[in-house]
Amino acid sequence: MSSALDAVTGVAHSALEGLAAFLAPATGTFAAALAIVVFTVAVRLLISPLTWLQVRSAKRGAALAPELAVLRERHRDDPVRLATETLALQRANGASPFAALLPALAQAPFFMLMYHVVQPGAGAPTGVLAGQLFGVPLTAHLAAGLPVFAVLLVLAGLLAWWSSRRARRLMPADNPLGAIMTKLPYLSVAAVAWLPLAGGLYLVTSAAWTALEQLVMRR
Repeated sequence: MSSALDAVTGVAHSALEGLAAFLAPATGTFAAALAIVVFTVAVRLLISPLTWLQVRSAKRGAALAPELAVLRERHRDDPVRLATETLALQRANGASPFAALLPALAQAPFFMLMYHVVQPGAGAPTGVLAGQLFGVPLTAHLAAGLPVFAVLLVLAGLLAWWSSRRARRLMPADNPLGAIMTKLPYLSVAAVAWLPLAGGLYLVTSAAWTALEQLVMRR
């Protein structure tokens, strides 16, 4: 398992290095940071079919609102029966609440991969990890790159607030995953504060792409 992860990490690292080298003539010192952004967008495009399934399921769930209201009234004193029949109704109409987790689950391996890629090894950083963003090394953490991190944290917070608000509006009140989906976006804010700058840049780019997908696919 470890050797497989090392092999995939090596491929991802080579892809980042190639992107940075390609972008360097036009973007100069921003090449490494932009390579991470481009890599993130490529990953998100790869899993965009899962996002489409999530959006389709959410739309079907919204169409079931009147029937769900009837179930809540009918079984208001029996929460177990209510949960069982709610799930049965959603599955019968292709509105499984678990579809909401598909994009997040699909991103988890890529996040772990990116985490390994951006970890500096022994000695001075080389290649992409030797890059900077507005003078802050991509290997720097919060205390060493506060101005740039402050911008990323504000962006991450705004995106998390928007995503949480949208999830709260779209999720039925009786959806058992509703509370999780409204709080999940805020984990990215904590991760940005904890990871090196390269990892934070990956997370903010991914969150921004999620917001864009939601706006386009839910129209």
